[in-house]
Amino acid sequence: MNCLQNLSISSSLPFRSFKCRQRKPEFQLSNLVIRNFTDLHRRSSMKAVSGSTSSAETSGTEVDDAEEKEEKSEIYSHNMTEAMGAVLTYRHELGMNYNFIRPDLIVGSCLQTPEDVDKLRSIGVRTIFCLQQDPDLEYFGVDIGAIIAYTKTFDDIEHLRAQIRDFDAFDLRLRLPAVVSKLHKAINRNGGVAYIHCTAGLGRAPAVAMAYMFWVQGYKLNEALELLLSKRSCFPKIDAIKSATADILSGFKKKPVALSWEDDQCSTVEVAGLDIGWGQRIPLKFDEARGAWILNRELAEGRYEYKYIIDGVWTCNENELVTPPNKDGHINNFIEVVEDDDPGSDRAILRRRLTGDEPELTAEERSKIRQFLEACPDEI
Repeated sequence: MNCLQNLSISSSLPFRSFKCRQRKPEFQLSNLVIRNFTDLHRRSSMKAVSGSTSSAETSGTEVDDAEEKEEKSEIYSHNMTEAMGAVLTYRHELGMNYNFIRPDLIVGSCLQTPEDVDKLRSIGVRTIFCLQQDPDLEYFGVDIGAIIAYTKTFDDIEHLRAQIRDFDAFDLRLRLPAVVSKLHKAINRNGGVAYIHCTAGLGRAPAVAMAYMFWVQGYKLNEALELLLSKRSCFPKIDAIKSATADILSGFKKKPVALSWEDDQCSTVEVAGLDIGWGQRIPLKFDEARGAWILNRELAEGRYEYKYIIDGVWTCNENELVTPPNKDGHINNFIEVVEDDDPGSDRAILRRRLTGDEPELTAEERSKIRQFLEACPDEI
């Protein structure tokens, strides 16, 4: 359950339609990624053999396992770079890694074995806060059940899950208030050090830590970001935190948005990103009268990145707004869904301030956010 369900939701006038140009394939998912997934599956299937195993065969199996883990890390890092808009690397085969952001707050990668619980207890961790979804755990073969069961054998540490979809800034924004609420209550209950982790500890976990520092611990958002980046190289989605802050204090409105792709020669047109994340796609419908592919969707106020997939080719449209290129040269389209109300209204002014370059909270606003977090239901 998400505590944002209590916020007001309404619609207003359409944002605007987008005129699209003939496709220009600037960006594609690497064929190597697809081949690697196939190779990994093939090798995993071949390992299920019966009979005794010699030491030489065992050694060969261990080598294959190591290579498989490395390849999975390569694939994950590649997908993370494409989705997050920054060059990021995660090496699962090297084990858990983390950084103290504050004496009471750690951001890190996922626990891989029950023994990792012992490592965290030895440095004073009292709350393990996992943001992974089940598919994240399954991809790297993490037995979360064994980790949770082992944690329960101790009375000085608690393991909690608050799932956020990977590579999805909108899901982060939507779930952030309930997730931080659960974290805030756990820290108050357990004391000690909190260990916040996702898979790599580079996106979701640092964003949750930043929101907690901003909403609860009294930091300015930019101060929290500066401190975080001084301790750990990562790429939290700042816009998601800003929008979630504005949602709590001003309400949650949706507005109709129309996207169109003007090309009657292609056979399929899809969009990824927007409010569904990079791991999913929305098909556009072809309108014969207009000779264009159309998507009508309601989006909450805020900034969204997206990309078209034309006959399987990931395509960025130069006639629409584009993000600056990241270090790897990748860009995405983006849209700003903005308030249609009086720009001089208190609500409009508040949202502009909270989603601007240097958002700050007044003492009254921070108090309201804390009250909101404490009132959120625990089930998420």
